Amino acid sequence: MDMITKPNKNRKTGISRLGVANVNSPCTTELAAIKQCRNGSRKAFEVIVNRYMKDAYYIALGYVGNRQDALDLSQEAFFKAYRKLDTLHADNKFFPWFYQILKNQCFSHLRKFKNKHTQSLDGAEEPIIIQDEKHCFDPEMIAERNEAKDRLWQAIGQLDEKHREVIILRHFQNYSYDQIAQTLLYSKGTVMSRLYYARKKLRELLDDKKGGLR
Repeated sequence: MDMITKPNKNRKTGISRLGVANVNSPCTTELAAIKQCRNGSRKAFEVIVNRYMKDAYYIALGYVGNRQDALDLSQEAFFKAYRKLDTLHADNKFFPWFYQILKNQCFSHLRKFKNKHTQSLDGAEEPIIIQDEKHCFDPEMIAERNEAKDRLWQAIGQLDEKHREVIILRHFQNYSYDQIAQTLLYSKGTVMSRLYYARKKLRELLDDKKGGLR
């Protein structure tokens, strides 16, 4: 491909390493861009990548906890999406479909390197901020106060997939409940329920690690 290139893991640059330039394209909407992609336009896919590459990077960062791996995985996910674009139903939105590809990439990576990688959020461009609107539960504040930011990440890593993904979308991406529901194809009620139990589980995990929250 000319602009949408296969990931080069030897390069160590920023998000721009996804290989996407600012392109003056007649594709002003996602549907138009996807339609042109299916007609063979590679540049049209750049419109899609430009729109979602930052979200993809931070979601991957939330899953794997390493900036370089997040860059590689998000780029690989876009490359796979480009190759599989004909499987995207015409009536479906791109991002919920792409999110499944990205998530699968991340979990495959985590399974492969489970015992090889030390996950850390040190150096991440944006902090994790987790808030419980009712109880003002802020694990980030607790973690910083106890000099235990890594414990927070380890606790997030112990959540099961369905609870971890809502935490990542809500608190890494600051998605609304409606946006999470659209991305995960769940009802809003399911999203709210899973967030409640995810936060509850995080509190329990942090309690176990610190002998109680202060």
